[in-house]
Amino acid sequence: MKKMALIVALGALAGCGADGDPLQPSANLGLSFGPNGVSPNASVGASNGNVSVGLNL
Repeated sequence: MKKMALIVALGALAGCGADGDPLQPSANLGLSFGPNGVSPNASVGASNGNVSVGLNL
């Protein structure tokens, strides 16, 4: 039981950013209109200070 309480407490600390800045998520959805018609685009990512990762779909 004590181990479970410790795990929950550490998870709560990590979730609120007590051990540093939390990751900030980002998302983008859009439509592009061009000579070839309409094309959808999307991107998702996360950043933490100087480090950011993303994925364009």
